[in-house]
Amino acid sequence: MKMKRFKQAMCATNVLKYGFLPEKNLMTTALIRNAMTIDVEDYFQVSAFASTIPREQWGSLLCRVERNIDIALALLDEGNAHATFFTLGWIAERYPTVVRRIVDNGHELASHGYGHQRVSELSRNEFNEDISRAKKILEDLSGSPVIGYRAPSFSIGADNLWALDLLQEAGYQYSSSIYPIRHDHYGMPEAPRFAHYPRGTDGMLELPPTTAVLLGRNLPAAGGGYFRLLPYQASRWLIRRVNQQDGEPCIFYFHPWELDPDQPRQVSISTKTRFRHYVNLKRMESRIQSLLQDFHWDRMDRIFMKAGA
Repeated sequence: MKMKRFKQAMCATNVLKYGFLPEKNLMTTALIRNAMTIDVEDYFQVSAFASTIPREQWGSLLCRVERNIDIALALLDEGNAHATFFTLGWIAERYPTVVRRIVDNGHELASHGYGHQRVSELSRNEFNEDISRAKKILEDLSGSPVIGYRAPSFSIGADNLWALDLLQEAGYQYSSSIYPIRHDHYGMPEAPRFAHYPRGTDGMLELPPTTAVLLGRNLPAAGGGYFRLLPYQASRWLIRRVNQQDGEPCIFYFHPWELDPDQPRQVSISTKTRFRHYVNLKRMESRIQSLLQDFHWDRMDRIFMKAGA
């Protein structure tokens, strides 16, 4: 009886301290806090369209981000969840009400850079200018510190880890930019799967999008096109696997344009790009609803940063 009471007390302590139970069972999945993240960019700003939609045309295109953010906020409210919105400075500058709605609804505002340029395509000076400009815009509009950053297209990897140093110098406290998978456009499969310090413990905290190990290989379990392509049950299984077997919170992401099956269709793109971008857009909203019901979701800063706890 004493041992039973001791175990119950330890479970309660772990829930209060960490937000989840260490036991690798269904109770873990029910109580662990996973991080929901949204990359705030519009359909014409995705990296896959960069060669067909010149950056100079952005200002003249129909922007649907306000409508799509409202849908995302409604889904989160319905699911009693909070999220981190990695927001482009370009979007915030033109649609300041988007930033205010995000903050007013209790979500974390974080940076996605200014102009959605891959870090791998920028010099150190250009990158520093991009992240500093975005941070200032977001902080001026929200009136709150912006401590999180996600690189466009997860474009920080083994060849440009110096970007983490510049992020730290600019005042950011964490990054979610290194995806430990193999992909034709990004990825660093040898990187740790969970929170770590790529530049040493005095450097920037990296919080990678979630992967699950199967047959010795890291499988993407964090959202994006994989979430739309795979059956929902497969994604749910992968997230539960990480919660139960690794005892770690998952980091999931999606884009507002993924909630918009009626967005303008691009013609001059490859078959592969067309498939990746448009597959199952009509099912995305209902899948997010299911995801919010099946797991407990919160902001990045509350889960991983002491200041946000």
